[in-house]
Parts: sequence; C-alpha cells; structure tokens
Amino acid sequence: MIEWLALYNDWAVIVIMMAGFYIMIARYNLVKKIIGLSIFQTGIFYFYVGLGKVDNGTAPIFVEPSAAKGIVEEVVIYSNPLPHVLILTAIVVSVATMAVGLALIVRIYEKYGSIEEDDIQAIDNKYICWLDDNN
Repeated sequence: MIEWLALYNDWAVIVIMMAGFYIMIARYNLVKKIIGLSIFQTGIFYFYVGLGKVDNGTAPIFVEPSAAKGIVEEVVIYSNPLPHVLILTAIVVSVATMAVGLALIVRIYEKYGSIEEDDIQAIDNKYICWLDDNN
C-alpha cells in the first residue's frame, strides 16, 4: 500500500491532466476550454520535469579529476537536463497557442456575439437553414 504513495508526483500529474481534460470536454464556454487546455499542458510539463529528476543526482557539470595520485574519486550521478530544456520550449509554445486561441475567441465573439458553443451552433444552423430555403 505504501508503494503507490511513493509515486505522489505521478498521481499529481494524473489529477492535473484529467482536471484539464474534463474542463476541455465538459464546458461549452470557449475561454474555459482554453483554460482547460492550459491546465492539461501544465500536467504534461510536470510529467516531463519529473522524468528528468534523478535521486541524489547533481547538475551535469564536468569537474576536472584531482591531480593527486591514490585518491579514489566518487561516482557522480547526474540529473538529465534535456527534459527541463524541452519544457522551456514547450512553455513558450503553449503561451503562443493560448494567445492565438484567445485572439480567435475575440474574433468569434465579434462575429457571433457569444463565446458559448451552443449559441454559435444555433446561429450557424439558422444560417444554413436560411441558405437551404433560398436555394
């Protein structure tokens, strides 16, 4: 029973990702969907940063071996910096994605007067029915 408690980082990632996914599929407000996407992405970021952590690991900085003879050097365990670097790039991409999404929501609001999916679909269905009646 204690083994699954040791995976608290993985459980936190799962909870954050599922919360974001639920917000994305259960809400009809477009801004709330963008916020849900951001929460989901945050869960993914935590997952990758957690992969890069090594117990008792240090920063991967090379140190010159000592010049004295007869000294046994310790084995150094390094943490992998690659996931952290990739997540920095992913954070920039997620901010850009959110900015584009919010800009599109502003344009949708200007055209339809609403940011609720149901209202937008109802307006589109009226327009499609009007086109069918006129042809």
